[in-house]
Amino acid sequence: MKLLNSLSVDPDAECKHGLYLRDGRRKVDYILVYHPKRPSGSRTLARRVQHGDAAPAARGTRQDQPLPGKGDVGAAGGPEPPMDYHEDDKRFRREEYEGNLLEAGLELERDEETKIHGVGFVKIHAPWNVLCREAEFLKLKMPTKKLYHINETRGLLKKINSVLQKITDPIQPKVAGHRPQTTKRLSYPFSREKQHLFDLSDKDSFFDSKTRSTIVYEILKRTTCTKAKYSMGQGEGRKKDSALLSKRRKCSKYGITSLLANGVYSAAYPLHDGDYEGENVEFNDRKLLYQEWASYGVFYKYQPIDLVRKYFGEKIGLYFAWLGVYTQMLIPASVVGIIVFLYGCATVNENIPSMEMCDQRHNITMCPLCDKTCSYWKMSSACATARASHLFDNPATVFFSVFMALWAATFMEHWKRKQMRLNYRWDLTGFEEEEEAVKDHPRAEYEARVLEKSLRTECKSKEKRRHIPEESTNKWKQRVKTAMAGVKLTDKVKLTWRDRFPAYVTNLVSIVFMIAVTFAIVLGVIIYRISTAAALAMNSSPSVRSNIRVTVTATAVIINLVVIILLDEVYGCIARWLTKIEVPKTEKSFEERLIFKAFLLKFVNSYTPIFYVAFFKGRFVGRPGDYVYIFRSFRMEECAPGGCLMELCIQLSIIMLGKQLIQNNLFEIGIPKMKKFIRYLRLRRQSPPDHDEHGKKRQRYEADYTLEPFAGLTPEYMEMIIQFGFVTLFVASFPLAPLFALLNNIIEIRLDAKKFVTELRRPVAVRAKDIGIWYNILRGVGKLAVIINAFVISFTSDFIPRLVYLYVYSQNGTMHGFVNHTLSSFNVSDFQNGTAPNDPLDLGYEVQICRYKDYREPPWSEHKYDISKDFWAVLAARLAFVIVFQNLVMFMSDFVDWVIPDIPKDISQQIHKEKVLMVELFMREEQGKQRLLGTWMEKDRKKDEPCNSHGPKAGLDSPEYPGGAP
Repeated sequence: MKLLNSLSVDPDAECKHGLYLRDGRRKVDYILVYHPKRPSGSRTLARRVQHGDAAPAARGTRQDQPLPGKGDVGAAGGPEPPMDYHEDDKRFRREEYEGNLLEAGLELERDEETKIHGVGFVKIHAPWNVLCREAEFLKLKMPTKKLYHINETRGLLKKINSVLQKITDPIQPKVAGHRPQTTKRLSYPFSREKQHLFDLSDKDSFFDSKTRSTIVYEILKRTTCTKAKYSMGQGEGRKKDSALLSKRRKCSKYGITSLLANGVYSAAYPLHDGDYEGENVEFNDRKLLYQEWASYGVFYKYQPIDLVRKYFGEKIGLYFAWLGVYTQMLIPASVVGIIVFLYGCATVNENIPSMEMCDQRHNITMCPLCDKTCSYWKMSSACATARASHLFDNPATVFFSVFMALWAATFMEHWKRKQMRLNYRWDLTGFEEEEEAVKDHPRAEYEARVLEKSLRTECKSKEKRRHIPEESTNKWKQRVKTAMAGVKLTDKVKLTWRDRFPAYVTNLVSIVFMIAVTFAIVLGVIIYRISTAAALAMNSSPSVRSNIRVTVTATAVIINLVVIILLDEVYGCIARWLTKIEVPKTEKSFEERLIFKAFLLKFVNSYTPIFYVAFFKGRFVGRPGDYVYIFRSFRMEECAPGGCLMELCIQLSIIMLGKQLIQNNLFEIGIPKMKKFIRYLRLRRQSPPDHDEHGKKRQRYEADYTLEPFAGLTPEYMEMIIQFGFVTLFVASFPLAPLFALLNNIIEIRLDAKKFVTELRRPVAVRAKDIGIWYNILRGVGKLAVIINAFVISFTSDFIPRLVYLYVYSQNGTMHGFVNHTLSSFNVSDFQNGTAPNDPLDLGYEVQICRYKDYREPPWSEHKYDISKDFWAVLAARLAFVIVFQNLVMFMSDFVDWVIPDIPKDISQQIHKEKVLMVELFMREEQGKQRLLGTWMEKDRKKDEPCNSHGPKAGLDSPEYPGGAP
């Protein structure tokens, strides 16, 4: 039997395992998935096996089943089992919707006998005439027969480009068309009247799979079902449900988005081009993408962006192009950051302040870090922290902050130019009209809310009319209005701000509450740090007490990291829920509102602990004898003698690296695989064991159904924007941030590519000419980075105090004595009751004066412990630096923005050349028409001349004049 099966022709091979309909000629452009639920008796739901063709559509022989109530009684002759009327209603909607798709010109084929139990598939094919019609309606630009040469660079630039091409040849993907082209086809919006302009020699490949699925999806969105009626049997128990459903159907229009939201269909997606790995796999674009793009072995190569756009569409292509440009721009930033770090390493032994802190001969006794349990300590014990701080707190970090501000401006300008090149290459110039048309398409949820509002309005009006006698002449008019309600009512009714007011209030309260939760968690971590430091100070081990700062800082940062990762996932779900209850009208509006809320919550969540260390820690401590307390029991923590910059660096590096490693990489790899495995187990449990079918290869649409649905690009952009913030906002404290971002992005590109090619269903291609609201967010983060880095340099680091000391207070023009200048004195007899150390002799001698970091008057002064003049001098210098730095860097960034044009000169010339060539093409076409018309007129005139010349002779020979002329 197995031998006979192996010798027989596989019916699936004719349709290329689901890529074509049963005839093996028509491509499957789109798939609709539903769950056909039949009663347990012999009656089954009707199904049209195949639409648009008379050929058989199923494996083996399939018979059309009768509709419920119209066929024979079950073979058992027993009573019919009760039906699920909601499932039956879904079936009626599907039948009507698919009938409307047939009227729109699509060809359908149904398959319910699949290897996935309880799942049915509707395969959709768009014939040539439908593709042409919709391409003209959507104004799709298609390549014409006209070829023209692209202006090439000449002279020195041409030689440089040729050398660069030879150098970069090993890192170019082996993809056709990736090389710079010297010729390009002139593109023009498709028109059925001008089909002669286009190369239609191969109609099967003229519209690629991405374009075909886009066209079908537009038809699915536009096609509605409004006339189906709920034809259940009689019965008092379901009259209310029947009336409600029929009323809803009269007042609503169900497109594919609404049908998916209501569960009529469970999924809708275009097919992948085929398998990406395995033996005897036919070569396709998906396999090529897997080999040259989605493999970790090609991490060093450029991305085949044109092939990505061809397969996934412009929107996804722009995301990966932007990610590639961002990653390339991180290379110079990483190099400069490494140089700055190495400069700090090279000059650490020449840094006088850290040498003074490490010099035990100075014998500086510091005040206790906490009440009672903490004792006095030597400044030299913080030597390692002081030396490490110099690696990041040195004059080179100021230069690096300026450099990164200019880098951000250059990156934005470089991306705008790259974006224009892609728009030209992908024929996206003049794209605004279609964007407006897509933007105005209402969402399914919006239509449902409008329907509810319509029903409420209609019920209220009926209640009013019930008490008012209606004239018989108006009954017919009322019936007509009711019949037309399905078309007119939802068009007239709109959601106003009053309808959305509860959602707006919920949004505001929820966002404020979430931000308050974030602040509360940061406060909890602060209390943890204070209490843990006090507990470790009581430890008898000297090594534990000497490493209190490192231990407390490291553990607190890990707690912050775990909380940030958890809250990121929670805030993402909350942002989506808050956006849903607002019920935005269009997908564009929904996406922008979701992005704003998610970015706000995740920004606060990711950066609040870092903001605390940078700008608040050690600022509101008070002084010995008059400390500031939280809840009257926890004393505010202080910065180390070398400043808080080192701690800021530790906080930033651990959070950034932890988020990238755990959230961006492990989650992206592990969660999709886990979901896929769970889905596989569920389908395997639902499917009955069939040994004959087990050995057969799955159809393409069955394999794609088991993949994860595409959830949009918002999570991908979000993680990169947050990373961009880590790279730019606090780069003054962590020059190595661009390097770690670069290493992460090299992996991230291939990780995302592999996810799109192997783990996700193929998304519907969406045309877009830019990255949307994300560009504005990037610009905002870049501007904010200038301000934050100015404050980090002036207030968090010791750069400004060192400058003030060097040029104002230094006796010999060096930094000798700087540490002593920044420390104030305190008489231990002025401690408040119950706050002095329990063991004042811990250092082996009695302490009378201890030092603390602040600018205050000494205890022997007339105004002891008051803020000194030095504090105001340093504060004035810090504020002046912020103003000068911010305005100078902003001016330089705007200057870079002004100097670099948004549109490259060669691209603007090519766009102008295309317009001229298009005008010439149509002028020649018109001239050809005029010549052809003139030729026809000349032929007609020549035909008429002989008739005119024989006219008089015929008159002379007529019967009226026999024999000739009179």
